[in-house]
Amino acid sequence: MRAFRAVAFGLLAGLLAWAAIVLLINPPRYMLPPPIDVARAFAAQAGRLAGGTIVTVSEIALGLVLGVMAGAATALATVAFPRVGAVLWPQVLILQAMPVFALAPLLVLWFGFGLASKVVMAALIIFFPVASAFADGLRRTDPDLLDATAMTEASHFQALWHVRIPLAMPALVSGLRVAAPLAPLGAVIGEWVGASGGLGFLMIQANARMQTDLVFAALAILAALSLALRAFVDGIAPRLAPWATEEAPSPFPTRISPWRTPS
Repeated sequence: MRAFRAVAFGLLAGLLAWAAIVLLINPPRYMLPPPIDVARAFAAQAGRLAGGTIVTVSEIALGLVLGVMAGAATALATVAFPRVGAVLWPQVLILQAMPVFALAPLLVLWFGFGLASKVVMAALIIFFPVASAFADGLRRTDPDLLDATAMTEASHFQALWHVRIPLAMPALVSGLRVAAPLAPLGAVIGEWVGASGGLGFLMIQANARMQTDLVFAALAILAALSLALRAFVDGIAPRLAPWATEEAPSPFPTRISPWRTPS
């Protein structure tokens, strides 16, 4: 509830700042439309926005599942099979260093203008933070725990399954918190390069027609999707790692009376 109030306060502050800038500077509407114009675009283009949102959400959902599975599997492979990891992990780092905008045209060429190229692009955006965070968590297992596990004559894979993976789940959650809100970015980049639907395709059309209010409306939906994905990860985090308790920091500083000393 406190986090929701913080987000609502931030959105309200952003809207007020936006309205103030438009009122004071009075830029052309095609450059920076006022918030009321964006609200009107939502009402006038509700059907197009809803249709584009459905397409983009489907791409994000499939990309999220594919990216998390591929990232977790890659992290497990590099740790479970060190020789494989010595060959595989440098390839992952090289692929991560490539700009996603450079890969997008190739993905469209390989997978076509349909759903597949956008799903792969979203999966790539998600893959790297998940693989990196989970692999780091697996590698940081306390050596004393591994030594104690070895004394029980547990196999390498039993130690991985019963000790290393559970202790690395908080790291996986951290990777998901970074990756999930970025999933809309991957889908939209793929739609910009080549698509027949989705919010990114709608933004390209609106920008070509100088319909900046419609572009802002699509951006607002994408921002809402990113916030929803982050909230989803925060919601499933206690189920993924119920033993790792975490205390959410307050978004506002605690006010302490000058006449009382905190205990």
